[in-house]
Amino acid sequence: MYSGQCLCGEVKIEISGGITDIIHCHCSLCRKSSGTAYATNGFVSGAEFSVIQGEELLKAFSLKQGRLRHFCSNCGSPVYSSSAADPGRIRIRLGILDSEITERPISHNFVSSKASWDNLDAELPRYDSHEPGRT
Repeated sequence: MYSGQCLCGEVKIEISGGITDIIHCHCSLCRKSSGTAYATNGFVSGAEFSVIQGEELLKAFSLKQGRLRHFCSNCGSPVYSSSAADPGRIRIRLGILDSEITERPISHNFVSSKASWDNLDAELPRYDSHEPGRT
């Protein structure tokens, strides 16, 4: 079981299952939405994800049709993303979690878009797009 909360603590989440496909995404969209060099994202089953407090504070932003970025309207923390093309899974930003996780990142993605000042972790493979096998 994993738990987490937004920056102000008003939105709380729980994940009853595992986290898969964890990546460090360097695309310009993730950099802009996180305000950092990259965002660390992972996927969870929608059936194993719950907003246990503050659901009424969640707002959504759509940059691409069929994809929503859900965030706390109070503090602006990204909470999760959903996609009409993959309704059974949601993407979370691992920074929202308070629990220690056992899963680890598998790669750096969109490295051709990385911030010029970012020095990548040399141990992970690098791809100009999604890691191989991502649908």
